[in-house]
Amino acid sequence: MRCRVKRRDNLVGVATALVIENDPTDDPRRLGDWLTEAGLELTVLRPHAGDELPENLDGYLALVVMGGDQNAYADPDGVPGAPWFPALEGLLRKAVRHRVPTLAVCLGAQLLAGAHGGLVERGTSGPEIGPGLVGKRDKADRDPLFKWVPLLPDVIQWHRDEITELPLTAVLLAASSRYPHQAFRLGDRAWGLQFHIECDADMIERWAADDRATLDELGYDPEAVVYATTEVLADVEEVWQPFAARFASLALGTLPDSDIPRTLPLLGH
Repeated sequence: MRCRVKRRDNLVGVATALVIENDPTDDPRRLGDWLTEAGLELTVLRPHAGDELPENLDGYLALVVMGGDQNAYADPDGVPGAPWFPALEGLLRKAVRHRVPTLAVCLGAQLLAGAHGGLVERGTSGPEIGPGLVGKRDKADRDPLFKWVPLLPDVIQWHRDEITELPLTAVLLAASSRYPHQAFRLGDRAWGLQFHIECDADMIERWAADDRATLDELGYDPEAVVYATTEVLADVEEVWQPFAARFASLALGTLPDSDIPRTLPLLGH
């Protein structure tokens, strides 16, 4: 990973985004590179390795929450998918409440939805793995990040769970026929992506090796999945590198036309 990582005790005067890495197999990778190229330093916390989450986001310009193999929902006994998930959901609620620019990917998006009253469950359509397309919704044309995304952008999918119900105040920005909640916004500064944009070839190869049982279940050849996915990496970068740069500009306060028009007031505002 080439992105520049800062220590948490050296934030003064630094345009820093807090990145939460939930799983060692899903680090920021290319997304981290795009954000740092756009002017953001990254402070990466790895709670899976024992890093403690902060109580608030003071000193950070943005929050990025990555994916992972855990479930975003608790098991039947009420045990969370990871010990730090309740604290992370609290941090996501604070980010939305205080309008800290937030980008949540796959599991991160599920946690963002669940933290705000949405519902995450095991997907009834089966695992979604490999390259794919999602379709922008009409409201995306008025979104400061999504309005420049093409109508059918290339994405990478690797998930079994799904967001079956979005939070009541969420705005749906992209959908697909199998999993309708592919991207959404909460408030005017938080985005959730069910799909992946951060992957490179090495990451995909590792996922294919680690998730061989799921590929066998689907009847997929691992080498074919890796090949098909790596073939679209350039197309994914063409769409999502500018998206990441716009997110960084939003965090830095330099994104033009970043206000979202409202035709009706939101409850509680």
